[in-house]
Amino acid sequence: MTSLTQLEYVIAVDQHRHFGKAAKAVHISQPTLSQQIQKLEDELGLIIFDRLQKPIIPTEEGQRFITQARNVIKEHQKLLHIAAKKPTGVSGKFRLGIIPTVASHLLPLFIGNFSKKYPNVDLYIEEMKTDTIIQDLKNDRIDGAILATPLEEPSLKEHPLYYEPFYLYLSENHPLLSKPTLTSQDLDENEMWLLQDGHCFKSQMAHFCSLNVEHDTVFKNIHFQSGSLDALRALVKNNRGYTMIPELMVESLSDAEIRKQVRAFKSPIPTREISFVYRRDHWKLDIIRALEDCVSESLPEAISRKREKSGRVLAPE
Repeated sequence: MTSLTQLEYVIAVDQHRHFGKAAKAVHISQPTLSQQIQKLEDELGLIIFDRLQKPIIPTEEGQRFITQARNVIKEHQKLLHIAAKKPTGVSGKFRLGIIPTVASHLLPLFIGNFSKKYPNVDLYIEEMKTDTIIQDLKNDRIDGAILATPLEEPSLKEHPLYYEPFYLYLSENHPLLSKPTLTSQDLDENEMWLLQDGHCFKSQMAHFCSLNVEHDTVFKNIHFQSGSLDALRALVKNNRGYTMIPELMVESLSDAEIRKQVRAFKSPIPTREISFVYRRDHWKLDIIRALEDCVSESLPEAISRKREKSGRVLAPE
């Protein structure tokens, strides 16, 4: 009879497309993993994986089996979650993905409060790029995520948390600082510092400013790939040029630094929508609601919970 453990092994191989990596992920030896999957295939009378392919891929029948196996494991986890619920309130394990350009300034605002209010929730947080988050949500590797939306993914549900305008952070004494507000026409790609490829923030910046996404840095002979807005800010502050930063980052700056190096955009203001995203069939809704409430409670008053008419929401391409 097929066991839940065997199904978990099959899902691990499908995720990693490699028997050795899958065995490591489920904490058993590779020979044991291979034997268990071979035993399962013999019992079912079908080949789940084409072992001749590199990386290993499921057969057509195997893919149908894996899809159903994920559903079985999901329902089993749901039962365990219901059984483990404590009378004291929200509890359980939750895996949260978050994009780096949100994590550094949002997490410090609500993590302490969440830990205090929900001590029975084990929250595992990982910074990820948008593409990875979407795939991990679909494959149940994570339970929910905080990222820029809309995603236009039918299998995922989006709850907007807040709307965050972009500002321009400029090097000291930059000519554009003489202007009280700016437009995209004021910007020059040769002076813009960008994040590395794969970050939705980069595509949003490039789209708003009509920039060449292959553009690297302000210095022609320097090729810098960063996933950190804080690193870009430091480069601008100590060199030349400018970069775009979100409002939560502006909130963390001193009044003096804002006056000297930050300028707002004219309407329509470039804005990103930040949402809590999860699978439509996900069941840990109590933890999701708790996270959403803690984020909302922690936001500065200047951050809008509603979409402003003056804002131009940029999609995370």
